This record gives sequence, C-alpha cells and structure tokens, in this order.
Amino acid sequence: MSSIWEPENKFGIWLKIEILACEALSKRGEVPSEAVAIIKKKARFDVARIDEIEKEVKHDVIAFLTCVSEYVGEAGRFLHLGMTSSDVLDTALAVQLKQAADLILGELEALRAAIRKQAFQHKDTPMIGRSHGIHAEPITFGLKMAVWYEETVRNIERMKRARDRVAHGQISGAVGTFACIDPEVEEYVCRKLGLKSCPVSTQVIQRDRHAEFFATLAIIASSLDKFAIEIRHLQRTEVLEAEEYFSSGQKGSSAMPHKRNPIVSEQMSGLARLVRGNALAAMENMPLWHERDISHSSVERVIGPDSTILVHYMLRRMARLIENLVVYPKNMQKNLDLTHGLIFSQSVLLALVRKGLSREEAYRLVQRNAMQVWEKGGDFLERLKKDKDVARHLSGRDLEKEFNLKSQLKNIDRIFKRVFKK
Repeated sequence: MSSIWEPENKFGIWLKIEILACEALSKRGEVPSEAVAIIKKKARFDVARIDEIEKEVKHDVIAFLTCVSEYVGEAGRFLHLGMTSSDVLDTALAVQLKQAADLILGELEALRAAIRKQAFQHKDTPMIGRSHGIHAEPITFGLKMAVWYEETVRNIERMKRARDRVAHGQISGAVGTFACIDPEVEEYVCRKLGLKSCPVSTQVIQRDRHAEFFATLAIIASSLDKFAIEIRHLQRTEVLEAEEYFSSGQKGSSAMPHKRNPIVSEQMSGLARLVRGNALAAMENMPLWHERDISHSSVERVIGPDSTILVHYMLRRMARLIENLVVYPKNMQKNLDLTHGLIFSQSVLLALVRKGLSREEAYRLVQRNAMQVWEKGGDFLERLKKDKDVARHLSGRDLEKEFNLKSQLKNIDRIFKRVFKK
C-alpha cells in the first residue's frame, strides 16, 4: 500500500497521463506523431531533479514537466497542451485511490473469510447476550460472528461503490470548459487509465467523490473498532469468554508479569479515531472557492496516504486477530449460569400471557421473583415454583420447559442460512 503513495508511483502516473494526452491529441492531428514517438521513447523523470526544480519554481507540476522536458528535448513543448495542473493531479489521485481500494478490498475479503470460519466453528457455542452490558438472553458466539460477517459484506459493497465513485478523471482545462482541449482527449485518457470521465468539472474534480471515499474508510475503521471493543470486553478478567492470542515470550506489562492485554484491539480503537478524523477533513474539502482553490490539496497529501495505509493495516491485523482468537466455551457457560436462570424471564412472561394473563400482570409476577433473585440470591426457577400466583397458571413442569437453552437458540440455523446464502 505505501508504494502507491511513493513519488515514483505518483510521477509515473503523471507521466502516463501526459503521454496519453499527447496520443489523443495526435489522433486529432494536433500533435505530430513523430513528436509523440519521441516523447514515448525518451520521457522519464528523476525525483531528486524534480525536487531541485520545485525549490526554485515552487510548483510541483511545473517542476515535473520541466524535468521530463529535459529528457525529451524539443518535443517536450507538446506536453501538457491545453491542460491545467489539476487535470494531472486529480486524475492521478483517482488512479491512486483506485489502486488503494483494490488492496483494501483484498484485505476485506480476507477478514470476511476469517470471520466466517469462526462463525461456523462456534455456530452452536452458547453464550450470554448482553444489552447495556447486562445479561439479557442466550445467543451463540457464532451468531456474534455472523453479525460481524454481514457487516463486513456491507463494507465490501461500500468500498466497491466508493471506488467506482472516486475512479473518475478529468482533462478539461483551466476551469472545466475544454476551451483549449477537446473532450475526446479526456475520454481517451480516462479510458486508458481504467477511469470514467467526469460528466462535468471545474478546475478540479468535485470533492464530494473523495469525501464519500474517505467516509467509507471511516465506516470500515469504525466496524473494526466495534469488533475490537467487543473483544476487549470479552477479554476482561471477570468475563474471559474470548482472548487475543498471546504468543510465547510475549509480555503484557513492564510492571506486572501476569498481564495479557488486548493490545491489538486497543490499537484498532485508537487508529479508528484517526481515520474518522480524516473523513471529517475530507468533508471540509468539499466547499472550495468558485471553480477551485488549493485548500484541499495540503489535506489530501496527508489523508490520502494515511487513511488508506491505516485501514489496510487495520484490516490485516484484525483478520489475523480473529483467525487466532482464543475462545473459552466453558467460561461462556459459566457466565450463562451467573444469574441463576434470570435469562429465561421473557420465556416465563410469554408463557403466562399464553395462559390468559395480561402482559402487565404477567410482567409484574415475573419481575417480582426476578428482583428477589437479584437482591437475595437463590434460583429463579425455584422461586417461581414457590410463587402461588405463578403456580395458579404454570405447573412446575410447565416452568421447566421455559428454562430450555436449546429452545432459545432454535433459529440459529435459519439465521445462518440467511447470512451465508452462498
């Protein structure tokens, strides 16, 4: 990923754009074919020389063109004919972002595969579901992974849309009117680069396209942050239902030799903040003065490499984390039993409703017994059996049927069929 943002790749794309524009102009009879042949044969650049020239001219595209012309000679006068700097800059950026998107999509696919493997491995591994951090009702660890899988599928779709949105180029001149260059040149250059032509542009490609791209990266990073926070919670000593792999020789704390910390997950949460911040910067780039200013340029020189490299890195790290995630089914079962059956309260509530009680009355009876378990301890099922008001409607055997873990999880297979259609 980092090589996409190296000067060699950037200037290489610039040179390709300039040569393609010359080819298109030649086909129109506006540049001699002999000159194009010379340009294609001799055109090259030297990064150090470009930097040297830029120190004097204070303009990167002019420095680049001057450097290339030193190699090309007289035919260099046909370079950049009818074009403006942003024609090169914005079209090249589109190529770079498309290249970056392709790599990110590859890592998203790898993450999806890692999550899928864990989902099926633990499809029937029961654990407690939590809402507000409090025990709610049973789920399976595989179901948790299925949720992450589906979200990753959506992120793949988002990334593909964002790639298509940003993969647009322009060769439209100083203010987008094609006053000095024909639209056919733009169409030719973009087609050869695997881009689409912007239907309309000013001196720049409109930055809503880029804002969507960086917002998509922020959503992906936020998904990874979400997964990471869940792992951090599950790794807490009091919970310990899942844990990041701790390799031999790894150390968790300089002071406490016993520590095994969720360092990768915490890293994901930290880096996601940067990517989200960069998305805001991309949105701030949208409102420019009139047909253009360059307030967006300095921002993109930072957020382009930073966000794509970060998200690429984060995806690779998260895929490896999930592949090697240590899962503790026994601890999951232990935590399921912590509340002594309170997790079946809704089943009892609905059983009473089916017996003819109003929902309000049924709720009152179940909650009365649940609060006694919270406050005084004891077993929820046994308390319900001893409650005369409950016993009028549900026998001991009726109640026992409602404390059935398998019944709670009876639709897991159906959910998996919906998620993993293929």
